[in-house]
Amino acid sequence: MSVAGFKKQFYKASQMVSEKVGGAEGTKLDEDFKDLERKVDVTSKAVVEVISKTSEYLQPNPASRAKLSMLNTVSKIRGQVKNPGYPQAEGLLGECMVKYGRDLGEETNFGGALVDAGETMKRLAEVKDSLDIDVKQNFIDPLQNLSDKDLREIQHHLKKLEGRRLDYDYKKKRQGKIPDEELRQALEKFHESKEVAEISMYNILETDIEQVSQLSSLVESQLQYHRQATQILDELSDKLRDRMNEAQNRPRREYAPKPKPIFDFGECDNQSTNGGYTTSVATPSSRNSELHFLHARLSFQKTRFSEQPSCKALFDFDPENEGELGFKEGDIITLTNQIDENWYEGMLHGQSGFFPLNYVEIVVPLPH
Repeated sequence: MSVAGFKKQFYKASQMVSEKVGGAEGTKLDEDFKDLERKVDVTSKAVVEVISKTSEYLQPNPASRAKLSMLNTVSKIRGQVKNPGYPQAEGLLGECMVKYGRDLGEETNFGGALVDAGETMKRLAEVKDSLDIDVKQNFIDPLQNLSDKDLREIQHHLKKLEGRRLDYDYKKKRQGKIPDEELRQALEKFHESKEVAEISMYNILETDIEQVSQLSSLVESQLQYHRQATQILDELSDKLRDRMNEAQNRPRREYAPKPKPIFDFGECDNQSTNGGYTTSVATPSSRNSELHFLHARLSFQKTRFSEQPSCKALFDFDPENEGELGFKEGDIITLTNQIDENWYEGMLHGQSGFFPLNYVEIVVPLPH
């Protein structure tokens, strides 16, 4: 730093101490300037807060919200991105419904309805993807650009103005000890910075119709999403109504009971049977068949339980954000989905949430 620059920094620091500690008064800015400064400050805070709340509105899940902030909308415009890269809740629900609907059988009432509902939820997830991308591209990104460039530039001008005001006030207080030419230059620089800051604030407030346009884009994206969602859900509602009508008009199948055991009422020894009766004895082959059936059923249930995707906690994990799943070392967690290369989704003690991959050891992996 040059000697002149060091002196200027010293002047500003001395004047600031005089005002903060000694109660000295500095040069006052006019009310119109202060009003512009106040409105720009509110605008800056509003932009930052609205961006944050809009992201939370689109994705309450913090893991997905982080991916939303990294979404490359330029690639989307060029057609290189088909989805945001994170699962929508509607899509996860749809996959669950389709899986169990097919396991149950599409020929059954409930199984077929689950498949129909699941496919509809997956379509809703695609519509939600489009909403996220449209809002990011047409609302969040323009506001972020406003915050990062125009509003930041105004803050730079205001900071520079404050520095020049302090420099001018210090020299004005020592008028006579400081050359008049130096005092005159300090006043000119102060007025110059004030004009630049004032013009910048005036321009951004006068062109706020751009922010209205961006807000309108947000509303249009929401309307488009809800129109498409309504149409998709109306179609599902019609399908389910048709299924119910068809089931009601279909003849009800009567329950056919299985044959009852046959009892042998032959002659019995009263002393040994006390007047009772004996049942027919099952043959060894039928008894073996029954034992084989029970053994196969138990084996199926054991295999089905053991093959459920799960993992074992290596360490304690205390959730810090909403939507995260806490657990203790040694807990066995049921895996429901892999969010990305770093996060899993699972269930423990009836609670569902997200947790980091490096805290657990896979016991039964998720199906690919």
